[in-house]
Amino acid sequence: MTEQQNNHAEQQGDNKAGMPVSPTPPDSQQQGYRYLSNALKVSFTLLKIIMIVLIVIFLASGFRTIGPDERALVLRFGKIRGAGENRLLKPGYKLLFPYPIHEVVKIPVEKKIDLAVNTFWYYQKPGEEMSEDVTNPVYVPPDLNPLSDGYNILRGQKQKAFAVASGASDYNIAHSKWVLTYQITNPERFYRNVLVNEKLQAGQNYADTIEQSVTPVLRNIVADAVVTAMVEYTIEEALSGKVSAVIEHVRKLAQNKLDETESGIRIVSLQRTSFTWPRQVDKAFQAAHKATNTKEKTITEAKLYAEKTLNETAGPVAEDLVRSLEDANTPGDQFAGLWSQLAGEAQEQIAQAMAYRTQVVENAKANAEYLIRVLPQYRKRPQLVLQKIYQDAIERVLNEVDEKMIIQPTQGLHGAEIRIQLNRDPSLKKKSEGTK
Repeated sequence: MTEQQNNHAEQQGDNKAGMPVSPTPPDSQQQGYRYLSNALKVSFTLLKIIMIVLIVIFLASGFRTIGPDERALVLRFGKIRGAGENRLLKPGYKLLFPYPIHEVVKIPVEKKIDLAVNTFWYYQKPGEEMSEDVTNPVYVPPDLNPLSDGYNILRGQKQKAFAVASGASDYNIAHSKWVLTYQITNPERFYRNVLVNEKLQAGQNYADTIEQSVTPVLRNIVADAVVTAMVEYTIEEALSGKVSAVIEHVRKLAQNKLDETESGIRIVSLQRTSFTWPRQVDKAFQAAHKATNTKEKTITEAKLYAEKTLNETAGPVAEDLVRSLEDANTPGDQFAGLWSQLAGEAQEQIAQAMAYRTQVVENAKANAEYLIRVLPQYRKRPQLVLQKIYQDAIERVLNEVDEKMIIQPTQGLHGAEIRIQLNRDPSLKKKSEGTK
């Protein structure tokens, strides 16, 4: 009663003062307030801890690892950050602002990637890829289907019937497979002009994404280079005669296209793994190819024979010397230089001719001197001088023969007779053969 009276008095006192009076909560209600206050404090504490953990995780996500074969571009709100050498991140651990402030694009610059280009190969059913022998195929359709079979167009040999008038030529087709090995050498150009920046999916890495992005571009570039280059060669040249030249031609065209687009890609190597003629015309092609090989072999042998003959006749300068002889405008010093290099049989013949000329001249001089010496005697006694000259000539002739027969005329019953011994002395024949 006393407490109720006091409370009532206090309420009356408050009312008298004009102030509102709130009822005092009971003890159970006050205890509930205390529990609620404590729960709120614990919740706020846990929330702070969670926020701190999230902030730490968010900041820790800025640690990035760049592999030893990679270089990385840092995008700050979508734009490449840095300048000069700082524009690319080298291998190692890097601390950056987390996404979306900074985004890291890793590009494998040391990796050499192989890309198969089978655009120009004929269609094969599953399981037929292991049998690519055109002479013994698993199945050969009757016709080539342009919708499913890939092929190259190659220049043919000029046709003599109308080549002079129009310069036209026949064309051939063939199948080929290629393997391109490339490397990314300029990450920034590659990112700007080639890379399609796709978000990584679960289980993917940047190398897989890059290969998927660049494969269609490179395959189209190589295919375009193959089409452009192959049409400038015949099937014989592409098959055996100029294989290296064909491959290098395709590589240059593809690399020039990549450089023009500033792709940042370098072709490490380009290989033609398979090349064959259409399966439908195998027998005809084999016959034509054999005829072409025979023709080329014959031409080559003829050229070798001509070269050998010229070298044996006049040496290495034979062709140049012939051209200079046929050209009336050839300078004298050029002709003299070629003539001084003359070798072979021509040089030997010229040397013999010069020796013979010298011998004839010397003999003529000797004869002239001899006649000059005997001229005074001839004027005094001509018959004696002539007889002496005759005797000297007979003596020289007889001294140079191995077998001599002197025939004296005899008087028989029927007048003068001359008897000739037809058989020769065998010893004289052996002697003459031994001196040769």
